[in-house]
Amino acid sequence: MEFKNTICSLLEQINSPMQLRKLTPTQLPQLATELRAFLIQTLDQCGGHFAGNLGTVELTIALHYVFNTPHDHIIWDVGHQAYVHKIITGRREKLCSIRKTHGLAPFPSREESSFDSFGVGHSSTSISAALGFSVAAKKNNTGQKTIAVIGDGAMTAGMAFEALNHAGDIHADLLVVLNDNDMSISNNVGALSNYFARILSSKLYSTVREGSKRILESIPSVRKLAKRTEEHVKGMLVPGTLFEELGFNYIGPIDGHDLPLLMNTLSNLSQLAGPQLVHVITTKGKGYVAAEQNPIAYHAVNPHFLAPALSSSVDKPKTYANIFGEWICDMAAIDERVIAITPAMREGSDLIEFSERYPDRYFDVGIAEQHAVTFAAGLACAGQKPVVAIYSTFLQRAYDQLIHDVALQNLPVLFALDRSGIVGGDGATHHGCFDLSYLRCIPNLTLMTPSNENELRQMLFTGFQLTTPCAVRYPRGTGVGVSVEKKMSCIPIGKAELRRKGHSIALLAFGSMLQPALSVGESLNATVVNMRFVKPLDEKLLRNLAKTHDLLVSLEENVKVGGAGSAVSEFLHQQGIACDVLILGLPDRFIEHGDPNTLLAEVDLDAATILSAIEQRLALSLTF
Repeated sequence: MEFKNTICSLLEQINSPMQLRKLTPTQLPQLATELRAFLIQTLDQCGGHFAGNLGTVELTIALHYVFNTPHDHIIWDVGHQAYVHKIITGRREKLCSIRKTHGLAPFPSREESSFDSFGVGHSSTSISAALGFSVAAKKNNTGQKTIAVIGDGAMTAGMAFEALNHAGDIHADLLVVLNDNDMSISNNVGALSNYFARILSSKLYSTVREGSKRILESIPSVRKLAKRTEEHVKGMLVPGTLFEELGFNYIGPIDGHDLPLLMNTLSNLSQLAGPQLVHVITTKGKGYVAAEQNPIAYHAVNPHFLAPALSSSVDKPKTYANIFGEWICDMAAIDERVIAITPAMREGSDLIEFSERYPDRYFDVGIAEQHAVTFAAGLACAGQKPVVAIYSTFLQRAYDQLIHDVALQNLPVLFALDRSGIVGGDGATHHGCFDLSYLRCIPNLTLMTPSNENELRQMLFTGFQLTTPCAVRYPRGTGVGVSVEKKMSCIPIGKAELRRKGHSIALLAFGSMLQPALSVGESLNATVVNMRFVKPLDEKLLRNLAKTHDLLVSLEENVKVGGAGSAVSEFLHQQGIACDVLILGLPDRFIEHGDPNTLLAEVDLDAATILSAIEQRLALSLTF
């Protein structure tokens, strides 16, 4: 169904916020309706983040209508909710390319548009970045306004409160929009709270409030009583006392789908100096009933979700996350010490069943990766066996805690490291490209890379038995389709697996690279080894291979710099073993979003390009 045939043409006139601001306020509700229809129809074609974007339609319109973007800066937290922002700022025609190879970035990107003030992808960075913009604007006397839009989920991260504390302390000119779509206080939204929002955000109230403070400075006891009375009254009516204590003028909660109210409040706040926070209540999936009823399921959608294909009787292949979810439930049944920890990744890490079967041993700590790791360290000190289910890209955010609180104390914390390697549409902010490099340099840590589903299960069990820290890193999506043994068995620590015996060339495959290595091995009659361990390496096998082969080729879905191949090369050098080593892995640059197989081919990590790289190396060696 074509967009032009289903909705009116207001949206087609909007290719920039300047054009948006030419509309009359009475036209904006129609524009919101058209935007929702466009979002639903477009994402049905291409897929993408869905529920959150439907919830921020009116808020995005109001922000661009009231503020003079891009002179004024809107900084989005994460960016799952910024599709409407992309549409309004001239990228409507390209929206269907979002998350695809060479298409629109999945999140705001400074390289993509001058309206994307700050590049994002990880949570809870917006207030810190916005504070930087605000301080710079004051220093340069540009008169620019700065707005941070942050979701209630992102407010679970300590970084957000660090920034709030700093902004309040220096009395920065900054507006924080708290987009709340999941808190129980939504009942506060209504005529009374909207009335108070209008009053509290008005310049008259602000002037009287500040003037009263100055008058009462000379009467400390009366001023203290007035302050307590104000906090008590506001605390009964609105949940803003915490933000007030951090130095912010708190406004709300207000209805985030009421355009006149939003614009009136934002307009009032744009004239106020100092730190302001407006609490906006929105509905995830607004305008699409199924998404409103189940926003988690509709957080992101696949193409053609409006008319899903008939379900097949054939069982869907299990993902690596599914294997982890089954393993931890089985492990918990036989060991009462098992405790699962995740920083807001229950569904993605497949901990749903565990959370239901063992609620007293399941902890979703919110978007608080640092806390998750140190919390696990404390549990381990107290004799428990914590398992931290976390994405590779998010463990980066808890690196100090991993070193200082876990590894330094040599504690038995198991890290189930999902989404390693190339992950696809979420792009550079979410690819797990660095974990082998940043983990293998940490003392006391065992690091494993399964090549299939069954190996993942056995490695998790192996790591769980250790009395030291361990990380098992595995890819996103389905494996190679091997049968999984329910029996728990250990893999000998540091023991690789010879998968094919050849001559002259030995391919050392780490994790996901085993399948292309086997294909290339057949073509070259090469030896193929499933290395399994990055730390410790199978040193005995490496010595033998170096003595019996002319070329060792390491393969990893990780950056070459400091990765598994570097570990192999370092070991041989330390042993004084002379052997030609070709390290193949991800390049020393950030890799954009797109289809994983296409991206791997582009960085020379599919079977064809691996074969070509080896042949080129062999040809080069023959010239010397």
